[in-house]
Amino acid sequence: MIQFNDKKLGEVAEIVNRYPQGKQKSALLPILHLAQEEFGGWLDVPVMDYVATLLRIEPIEVYEVASFYSMYNLKPVGKYMFEVCQTGPCMINGSDSIINYIKEKLDIGVGETTADGMFTLKTVECLGACGYAPMMQLGKNYREHLTKEKVDAIIEECRANAIKNN
Repeated sequence: MIQFNDKKLGEVAEIVNRYPQGKQKSALLPILHLAQEEFGGWLDVPVMDYVATLLRIEPIEVYEVASFYSMYNLKPVGKYMFEVCQTGPCMINGSDSIINYIKEKLDIGVGETTADGMFTLKTVECLGACGYAPMMQLGKNYREHLTKEKVDAIIEECRANAIKNN
């Protein structure tokens, strides 16, 4: 059964209480983050339905938001997600070749995860670091001025961290 533990439910209540009475939908974004973190790194339909129940809103209202923002995952993702910016400044500086290199190197397409569940490649809209193009987000960190060599180093770093943390 999908349900937050008591501590997380307390966090949900704290977030909802930040907003005026009857405006609990305003808490949707941070609660979706909690849900994604708590339930395996992605938001499947039962999880989104649970969030809708918590906020007393219609499930479609949750689906609309979760499918609009690239920060929410609607299918399982790898341990490391490469979110490569594909907007103007990054494209001018070679993000297309970086995306293609990652696809070849990891043998996956955009939106796919490696067979070992380690890496997912995602393209996203502007991450607001245009002066550091081409760039990607990896977890909470930006990786900037990407080259094939930097991508290789990032992949090896992730693999080493995965071994170290197991």
